[in-house]
Amino acid sequence: MTPEFEQRARRVRLVIFDVDGVLTDGRLYFGADGEVLKAFDVRDGLGIKMLANQGLEVAIISGRRSAIVARRAAELGIRHLRQGVEDKGAAFEQLLAELGLAPEQAAHIGDDLIDLPVIRRAGLAIVPADADPFVAGHAHWCTRARGGRGAVREAAEAILEAQGRLAAERTRHLG
Repeated sequence: MTPEFEQRARRVRLVIFDVDGVLTDGRLYFGADGEVLKAFDVRDGLGIKMLANQGLEVAIISGRRSAIVARRAAELGIRHLRQGVEDKGAAFEQLLAELGLAPEQAAHIGDDLIDLPVIRRAGLAIVPADADPFVAGHAHWCTRARGGRGAVREAAEAILEAQGRLAAERTRHLG
């Protein structure tokens, strides 16, 4: 991590996630009856819980609408869920206003063109290793892990490390 990343990460109070390509690998699985299935990485889920355990707000802003995502958000305790969003920039601004935060207090993890309005405004913009290259060019940091394959956990730990909270979170799990 660079000193710029650490400086930006220290200000973060809200971490916003895209779904397809970030919390999942971006593939959609269609069953015979037309249902859409998604696969989530459990370690990414623990990364989200680690952020919340350390007092950070977490949110999802997704362009698609999915009952599966609503269920996963509920399992992880994510209270700020915005689905079926066409204008992610507007949803970002509304979320900031609701929480009384400034853009520099928000981190966003996205991977594709629809995420650019938030990536360009967030104080800390992160993309997974397999993000669209044009989008990655607008980010402050790129994970080594791919979307749906550990990128969220890597980002969560990097933010907590920069804030001096990662050791406390790990110690909490020692029992």
